[in-house]
Amino acid sequence: MRRRAVLLASATVLAGSGLLTSGVAASVAGPAIYHPARIADKHVHNTGWSASNWSGYAKTGTYSSATAQWVVQSVTGSRRTSAYSSQWVGIDGFNNSSLIQTGTESDYYSGKAHYNAWWEILPAAETPISTIAVRPGDTMTAAIAKGAGTSWTITITDATTGKSFTTTQSYTGPGSSVEWIEEAPSLGGRVATLAQYSSPATFDNGTANGANPGLTANDGGVMIQKRVQVSTPSNPDGDTDGFNMAYGSTAPAPPTS
Repeated sequence: MRRRAVLLASATVLAGSGLLTSGVAASVAGPAIYHPARIADKHVHNTGWSASNWSGYAKTGTYSSATAQWVVQSVTGSRRTSAYSSQWVGIDGFNNSSLIQTGTESDYYSGKAHYNAWWEILPAAETPISTIAVRPGDTMTAAIAKGAGTSWTITITDATTGKSFTTTQSYTGPGSSVEWIEEAPSLGGRVATLAQYSSPATFDNGTANGANPGLTANDGGVMIQKRVQVSTPSNPDGDTDGFNMAYGSTAPAPPTS
């Protein structure tokens, strides 16, 4: 009964959000997963920022579009513990509580790994996408773009299989940041333990407002859980539109441009 109540509560949030949906989305088959705004962490770190739920790269300014490409990571775990990881591109959330985003899950629970694509607009939980069967090693591309008024279009494609999903939604966030993130999502109001993901995990071909984002090392951030650095980005690649991520505290080498 408790699990059913959680799923019904998630469905109620989605139904009451006033979002305008086009495209096909799956119902939540596993636990309700949320991808909240950055939760800042004040412990010592070696890049521009740190958080208990985010790692990767973020820039502040005024943004109306973003794109990204990444390779879906594999995850490992044990039957006794559950752990979660997400890769996504989004706008907002770095310094406010708004966020529009799309990405993939690489999670380990109920004794096995689970993978899926999703989109999300806070405060709703992620909406899994049933029309894309995500597998480790697949190359994903994603785009978020503002249209007229409050209309935004979210597109995510599995370039390995050719399967794609697009949805148009109403979003009223300020557009004050853009991100390419490796995340420990939240379940039941708490940040999940980050799953041990395969490293390095590559993000590349990022754009912001239709142009090269010009990433710098100071735009990067690490994830710290229980005072341990668990996820670390590389320096930007040579053309400043991508980076690698590594599970743990050691920064990987950047990808070859």
